[in-house]
Amino acid sequence: MSLSFTPLHPLFMAEVNGADLTKPLPEDQAAEIGAAMDRYAVLVFRDQDIDDAQQIAFGTAFGPLEAETATVDADKRRLQHAQMNDISNLDEKGQLLAADDRRRMFALGNRLWHSDSSFKSTPARYSLLHGRVVPPEGGETEFADMRAAWDALDAKSQDKLRDLVCDHSLLFSRGLLGFSDYTDDERRKWEPVPQRLVRRHEGSGRLSLYLSAHIGRIHGWPVPEAMAMIRDLMEHATQREFVYRHNWRRQDLLMWDNRCSMHRARPFEDRAYPRDLRRVTIQDSRPTLEQAAA
Repeated sequence: MSLSFTPLHPLFMAEVNGADLTKPLPEDQAAEIGAAMDRYAVLVFRDQDIDDAQQIAFGTAFGPLEAETATVDADKRRLQHAQMNDISNLDEKGQLLAADDRRRMFALGNRLWHSDSSFKSTPARYSLLHGRVVPPEGGETEFADMRAAWDALDAKSQDKLRDLVCDHSLLFSRGLLGFSDYTDDERRKWEPVPQRLVRRHEGSGRLSLYLSAHIGRIHGWPVPEAMAMIRDLMEHATQREFVYRHNWRRQDLLMWDNRCSMHRARPFEDRAYPRDLRRVTIQDSRPTLEQAAA
C-alpha cells in the first residue's frame, strides 16, 4: 500500500499515513520514506505499538545501526540491546532516577540544541525515537530546519562559513551545563572529532548548516571568537520560523535526518512522572570531511 505524507510545518516535518511498523517494511515503502526524508527531514508515525526488536528492524531498513550508545555509567544498562539508546528518566530497575544521579545530570544535555552523534567521526544519518511512556505535560521535542537556516543567510555570511571545520565532543556540550564528572576512559572515548560546518545533503543536494551544542572549536580560529560566532549561528538557526515543536503521544515514532536538522528536548517534571523513549540511530555513510564539499 502506498504511503501518504501530511505536512505539519511550512518548511519541513510531515505525518506519515498508512505505515504499520509492526510488520517488515516493504522495499517500496522504504523508498517512499527515504524520499520523504530528503524532502521533509522529520517524519512522525502515529500509533505504532512496537517493541525493541521491531524498532531495530525498522531502522535497519535504512542502513547500519550505530553499534553502541553514548552515555555515562554504561554498565548500568536498563535496555537489552546495545544499539538502543535509553532516552528516559529511569534507572536499571525501572525506577525514577535520583535527583543527583550522574546519568540524570548527563542527560540534561539533551535540552541543548544538537545533532545526534556529531561527536563521532562518522556521525548519525537518521534517528528513530519511539515514545513508550510519555508524561502528561511537557517533554516536547523541538526541531530546527538547518537547510532553511542556511538559505536565510546573506551571501557574504555563506562565503565566510562554507569551508570551516569544527571540533565536536560530548565534553563540550556537557561542559556548557557545568558537567565535568568523567572517567579517564570517557574522556578518551569522547575526544573531539572534526566535522564540516556546512554540509551538502547527499539525497537532496541542498546545503545546510551543521550546528550542535557539541561544537567547541573552529579550526584556525581563536576559541572565544569561534564560540561567539557559533552562538550567533545558533540563535539565527533556531528562530521560531525554522522550528517545529512536537507534542508527544504514546506510541509516536519520530524519525529525523541529523544531517540537516537540529533538535532538543524540553523540560518536564522528571521527578514526578516517568518518561520512556527509546532511540535507534542510523550511521552516516562516512565522515563529513570525506563527503562532498559545500
